[in-house]
Amino acid sequence: MTQMTTRSGRPASALCFGTMQFGGKADITASEEMYRASRAAGINFFDTAYVYTGGQSEEMLGRFARDEQDEIITATKVAYDKPATRENILGSFEESRARMQMDVIDLLYLHRFDPTTTLQESFETLAELQSQKLIRYIGISNFAAWQVVKANHVAASFGTKVDVLQPMYNLVKRQAEVEILPACVDQGIAVCPYSPLGGGLLTGKYAAEGEGRLTEDSRYNARYNVGWMHEAAAALPKLAAELGTSAPTLAVAWVAKNPGVTAPIISARSVEQLRPSLEAMSFEMDDALYEAVTALSQTPAPATDRLEEA
Repeated sequence: MTQMTTRSGRPASALCFGTMQFGGKADITASEEMYRASRAAGINFFDTAYVYTGGQSEEMLGRFARDEQDEIITATKVAYDKPATRENILGSFEESRARMQMDVIDLLYLHRFDPTTTLQESFETLAELQSQKLIRYIGISNFAAWQVVKANHVAASFGTKVDVLQPMYNLVKRQAEVEILPACVDQGIAVCPYSPLGGGLLTGKYAAEGEGRLTEDSRYNARYNVGWMHEAAAALPKLAAELGTSAPTLAVAWVAKNPGVTAPIISARSVEQLRPSLEAMSFEMDDALYEAVTALSQTPAPATDRLEEA
């Protein structure tokens, strides 16, 4: 499995901080506070994307990280709102570098699978950037298991590999367990899942009629508007209270406990909101607690109809 390191040789931290809110729900002051709090907690792995907040996320991350580029791993993504063609990959990559004011971006993802562009074209371009030492690692995001394996096969034809997959994965979105995580283990691909808090559902705030992505964004509402998911989200804070911790800490630690996971991607709108997720860095979840948390949700069906043999 790919073992990512900073340019100075330090291993990637056990959590990654996602900067999707930089320039959006978090202004520059709140964004810098979260960056500094993450660094103080030991995080050296930061994730952004070309499409986040109209480029402000990349610009802010680059500004905050400017003096310590060798000590952190920076990741961004291309080809979400455009096809993953050579022209688009190179164009948005150059714009990302300019925004971040970085000559090298450590990890470059394809933001999602593009059925209109061959993987050969996309990966030949990524391999070229890697051979030029403009990127160090190659990633893919939101790919199905068969797409992951195919992408890694195509990458090999250009003398490289898929280093990282970024899928959705949390206590109530566990489809990745069926084929995606096993495929990545088999292919030696690191996994950095996003949404370990389920868009805020697993903080328990919606059980208390709080507001957030599920009330503000129709996509998140559709994604998590399932009865049993809300029941699990209501039960998690009760279990956390018994343990003297918080629901977000448990939710992030649960994702991190999976042996197929490398580094969950945490995020927030403020340092106050971020702290419980940061506490997962030092939270020790034993096997019994992992099973207890797992029991709060529904286990996805295996990838076979021969259920009597599963």
